[in-house]
Amino acid sequence: MSLNTAHANNGVLIHAGEGILIFSDHVTIEFSGHSNGAMKGSKQGRVYLTTHRVIYNGKSETDALRSFSMPFVSMREVEVEQPVFGANYIKGKVQAQQNGNWEGEAKFKIVFKHGGAIDFGQAMLRAASIAQRNAGNAPPPPYTPPGGAWYAAPPPAYTPNPYNYGWVPGAAVFPEQPQPNTIYMHDSPPPYPGIVPGAAGPTGPAGYPYPPQQQPPQQQQFAGGYPHPPASGAGYPMQAGFVGGPGAGYPNGNVAQGGYPQPGPSSGAMGFTAPPQPSK
Repeated sequence: MSLNTAHANNGVLIHAGEGILIFSDHVTIEFSGHSNGAMKGSKQGRVYLTTHRVIYNGKSETDALRSFSMPFVSMREVEVEQPVFGANYIKGKVQAQQNGNWEGEAKFKIVFKHGGAIDFGQAMLRAASIAQRNAGNAPPPPYTPPGGAWYAAPPPAYTPNPYNYGWVPGAAVFPEQPQPNTIYMHDSPPPYPGIVPGAAGPTGPAGYPYPPQQQPPQQQQFAGGYPHPPASGAGYPMQAGFVGGPGAGYPNGNVAQGGYPQPGPSSGAMGFTAPPQPSK
């Protein structure tokens, strides 16, 4: 997980080959169990579920925490809570990544003020399961900050099923979409596994046209919050693709996937607890 590395021009900054699956414009996020001053207090903003992670972007330009990136491989003990009073929320623990502008581990709580916590949680669980399958036997490599220019993301940056991976997130609960001029992309592929097999190549990933070279990048600088340019080989190594539907017993199956030890029978993939089904 990294701090202040996923925003640009009051918008969200994603990797090449990363797509946005679900967007909610009305959430509150809180962190506990840490000593980082930027993560203190309740934050108002928006949340993105992408093909590789969960991204929070703050709405206040003066807040020390502008963005927060939580790759699926860095989260554990994720649960959806339905309190008797108050809005539903997602909680869990997230581990800091090397060069991520903070250290240690923190607990997080994302409150969905306008609803959608259950649907978001279900989609997160499914995406995490697929990402784990694509991770293979090797552990995630050290996080390397992306660098270089970033630009407006080419379409389709926001779509429920950009890669035809046999699963469409329940985005109908979230009718709002991010404005086209608020999604930015850089050339570095994701340094951690996602639901898309393999890493982005020099010609651009499937479903995402490579940005036109005749258009100059909007800004020649390193992504916000990064202290130094990346080293070579920032991308996650090529991974085996996900084929077909989920494994037997999904979402609470106890089948070993991708070489990662699985939790008990009451838990979902990667330490995620399967969220309750939405009432009809």
